[in-house]
Amino acid sequence: MKLFVPKEIDTNEGRVAASPDTVKKLVGLGFDVCIESGAGDQSRLLNSDYEEAGASIGKGSDAKQADVILKVRRPADKEISAYKKGAIVIATMDPFGNEGALKAMAKAGVTSFAMEFMPRITRAQSMDVLSSQANLAGYQAVIEGATTYDRALPMMMTAAGTVPAAKVFVMGVGVAGLQAIATARRLGAIVTATDVRPATKEQVESLGAKFVAVEDDEFRSAETSGGYAKEMSKEYQAKQAELVASHIAKQDIVITTALIPGRPAPKLVSKEMLGAMRAGSVLVDLAVERGGNVEGAKAGEIVQVGDVSIVGHLNMPGRIASTASLLYAKNLLNFLETMVDKENSALAIDWEDELAKATCLTHDGKIVHEAFAGAVKSKPSEAKTVVPKEALKPAKKEKPVKKAARKASAKNADGDDLTRIKGIGPQNRIKLGEIGIKTFADVAALSAKEQADIGEKLAFPGRIEREEWVKQAAEIIASEKSNGGDA
Repeated sequence: MKLFVPKEIDTNEGRVAASPDTVKKLVGLGFDVCIESGAGDQSRLLNSDYEEAGASIGKGSDAKQADVILKVRRPADKEISAYKKGAIVIATMDPFGNEGALKAMAKAGVTSFAMEFMPRITRAQSMDVLSSQANLAGYQAVIEGATTYDRALPMMMTAAGTVPAAKVFVMGVGVAGLQAIATARRLGAIVTATDVRPATKEQVESLGAKFVAVEDDEFRSAETSGGYAKEMSKEYQAKQAELVASHIAKQDIVITTALIPGRPAPKLVSKEMLGAMRAGSVLVDLAVERGGNVEGAKAGEIVQVGDVSIVGHLNMPGRIASTASLLYAKNLLNFLETMVDKENSALAIDWEDELAKATCLTHDGKIVHEAFAGAVKSKPSEAKTVVPKEALKPAKKEKPVKKAARKASAKNADGDDLTRIKGIGPQNRIKLGEIGIKTFADVAALSAKEQADIGEKLAFPGRIEREEWVKQAAEIIASEKSNGGDA
């Protein structure tokens, strides 16, 4: 089994897909590992380090002989053309909006896997690149913000006077947000945070930060027994927006983390809010690659809007490439290990394994992933490829709490927004629509057999029981009727 690790051609990418530690383990699995010369230089991993671990050092052209190629980023067209037919390519593929690249990989006959689509199950935690990299992004966002702020973060009491603590506000409490909170707290800042999910309040407070929200009766009852969030009233939304705007005006550093794979980043900070901030304040936008959460943010730049700086660095984890590479390489190793027959030291992909089903993009010359418009509805070997919605979310490593479902409009062009049901993501909603199920009433009217049959065709995350989605639809209907709304 020949395995190749190339040097990333993206100038903004300093990470590498293997470390000396993972090379040792890959060799132990039976791989003949070849590392392109200089692949790890920006991560402080030298050719000699890889050679000591058992790898050979080669050139980019060695990729054509490889059975497996491990990468950080999706391969460019010129790289794909060098791969042999049937080669396995594992990387973070960023496929949304890049369907042309998927077609190119399919045409080349490579079998590609997207690490960011790893399902959210217990045995896949060690393969979760979204968590490992977002965790570092949250940390680095604070470091970048503190550097640009160019003042001390902790309170200092000296003979010459007292230096007040900086105020840091984190918008979005996912993996990156939680690490940003923890890092800012360690540096001595006064930290506050906000999120659309009431359940995150406990996580924020457990890290010693203050949760910012309009905590009235409506907020406290925003989560039902099913674990999803109710649609908040217009009045509440207006009060929350006003509170956040007034809060931002008092902050020194604001870090925004709202980013959903495959969607434009939501705008959280307007120019009016920027204008109300104090001179010298800093905003760090972690969603800048998808348009940004901050109005006026520019990808790859630090821009000045009035007296405020907006940090828009691309690839925040890559700015601490040495640490990020070690974690990412381990994620890849753990995933690849599931594809190896250890007794025979041979590749043996189990297409019935949910890890392969959820992450495979192309196989046998076809796009096999159903999440993309125009994708060929076929199956790798004999298994239908699906992607759990939870695979698209960053993981939380704090203690388990109920997750509130995404806020959404009760109505849309297709009827009720079924994504309000915990476990029904955009792709499941599309599947339901294709068979005529577009409203909560449609769901509640299904017979027990229909529920079971349809449930088997949907991709549910984690521990959500398949029958629960029907129960939740009924709860939403009852809730909205009691509030005088339409189901």
